Formats: sequence, C-alpha cells, structure tokens
Amino acid sequence: MRANRLQVLLLVGVVLVAIVTISAFSQNGKKVGPCTATGSGATSVSLLSASDAGDSTAIQKAIDQATASGGGIVQLSVGEFQINQPLVLRANVALKGSGPGTVLKATSRFLKAKGPLGGHPLITTNGSQNVTIADLTADQSGDVIDGNVSGRLKEYLVDVRNSTNAVVEGVATKNPFTYSIAVVGSSNFCVHNNSTVVATSGKYDQLDGIHITDSYSGLVVGNHVDQRQGEDGDDGLVAQTIGGTVHDVAYLENDVRGGSHGAAMQLAVAGSEIYNITIANNRFWGSPSGIRTGYYGGASKAVHDVTVKGNIFVDLEGASTDLSGQLENIQVTDNRFCRSGDFNVAAGPNNQIRGNVTSCEP
Repeated sequence: MRANRLQVLLLVGVVLVAIVTISAFSQNGKKVGPCTATGSGATSVSLLSASDAGDSTAIQKAIDQATASGGGIVQLSVGEFQINQPLVLRANVALKGSGPGTVLKATSRFLKAKGPLGGHPLITTNGSQNVTIADLTADQSGDVIDGNVSGRLKEYLVDVRNSTNAVVEGVATKNPFTYSIAVVGSSNFCVHNNSTVVATSGKYDQLDGIHITDSYSGLVVGNHVDQRQGEDGDDGLVAQTIGGTVHDVAYLENDVRGGSHGAAMQLAVAGSEIYNITIANNRFWGSPSGIRTGYYGGASKAVHDVTVKGNIFVDLEGASTDLSGQLENIQVTDNRFCRSGDFNVAAGPNNQIRGNVTSCEP
C-alpha cells in the first residue's frame, strides 16, 4: 500500500513537470507560462439565481458582502442577468458564472449610469486586488443600444483596472461598443481561454479584442479572438503604452482574426517602451495584416526584446509582420505563413528574421 502511494505521488510529480514543460516558453533564458496569477483565493460561496435575483443590484450587493467578509465567490446560475449599471468587483472576490449560459446583458438603462472613470464597463475591477472573472457571457448590447456616448473609450466591456493578481478566464464577450477585454495599469494578470466577437457593421470604431495597456507580468493565453464577423472590428490583440510601459507579457496559443480596421496584433506606442514581449504559437488569420507596430502622438520610444516564434499566419491581406521604428533585439523566427505577406522588420541592433517558411499544411 505504501509503495503504491509512493508510485502515485511520483506519477503526479512527473505529470506536473510535463505540464509545466509543455506550457512554458523561453525568452532570453527566462521561462514564461503557465499563469502565475491565481485571482481570488476565496472559498466561501454565495449563490445567485437569474430567476430569483437576475439584476445588477443583487449581484453588486453580493460582491460587496463577499469583500466585507474578507472575500468570497459570487456564483451565478445559468440564465440572463439584467445589468442596469456597471458591476464593480471588489478585493478577494471571484465573480463566476456556470458557463456560457450565464449571460450578463446590458439593458436599455445601462447607459444612464457610468463606471468609476466615466465609461461604461460591464464589469470593472477598479483597483481591487486578487480578483477573478470567470465562466460567463458578457453582453454589452451594442447591437441594440447606441454606445456612441461621451466616455465610451474611458472604460471597457471587461475592464481589469489598476489591479494585481487578476484572472479573466472562460469569458465570452458579445456586442461590444468598446474594447472587449482590457487590462490597464495592472500586473500579474492572466487572460485565459476567453472569446471575443465583433459582429456589428457601421456603428462603432476602435473595437479591439484583448487590449493590454501600461501593464506588465502577464499572460494572454488560449483565447479565441474574432473581430471580423462584422465590419466594425479593429485590432485583435494589442500591447499599448500611454502612461507607462508594457513589458514581460506573453501572448501564447491564441486564435486571432483582426478586424477590418486593424491588424491581428498591434504593438502601439503612445508613451513609454514596449519590451520583453513573447508572441508564440498563435494562429493569426483572415486579417488586413499580421503583427505591426504603431506610433501615436509623436511617440518614438523603443520596442525591444520581442520574440515572434512558432506562429502561423494564414490568409492575411498584408505582411505577416510589419515592425518599424526604433527596434532592438526583435527575433522573428520559425514561423509559417500561407497566402500572406512576408516578414518585415526594420533594421536595428540584433534584429533577426530567420527560419520562417511558406507552408499551408494544417
């Protein structure tokens, strides 16, 4: 019996090592992946049923009560919850649905209220630490309400804001009138296994999928991003600097179609540097272009130490990579491209393009 137990423990250890080995990716000798962010560690659960308490008032009350008790899980049933005002997630709280059938849907009254920063997030962490948003559908109702209002781009559909140790996992976003999932001014975050879709046409601009701004030490892993079911979509994935840097962020194993107005992915510099970025094992498809740099407001800060490796670029209208500006140590290696443009990287110290091949094999 003792020997069997030892064998089981050894087997578990081997499996865990294998998982870490498979999930990890090395950049500059430093491993990244799997997610280190754990979100809320709370175990106490309060249950809310859509049939009994299906609105934002009841959800917010449950969130406030959970954090007042030191943290908790607000568990939502399958069903549609009517969201009349932004939900503000508090410290040490997990807001969890029961899968895609748990729908948080903005109502016609939603635009009458604003988030803490004057925008219209469906859910915002607003500076709270140790938070989780998981296993639900977040519908901003931009198809039926007019989201072209003042402050539209101040806060976002799912808004991780000035937080540490935040997890967004298993969330599907629908009908956005702003960015779908955004991480702003935050660290130690994980955006994992989510789905974003833009299906409107002629209603909005700047509808990015997963947007990381002024944040560091995070992973964007295993997401499905489709910004091109309608004509309004913009970039699929974004790393953007405005008031701070973006660094030590890995984008791994995502499936991404950028929208008609953007690229599959953009490194957008409007302030400080972008560095230590890993873009690996993603599929970028059906977009106007693949991975590109953009400079705004006269910015010219450096983009450096970026690894683009093992990705697949399929059916792009433009270049697979189009990286310009003040670049250093940009490694674009061992990617595949099919019915897509070439790999372009401006000259700079230790920039390399090598081992990329044309291949349309699955």
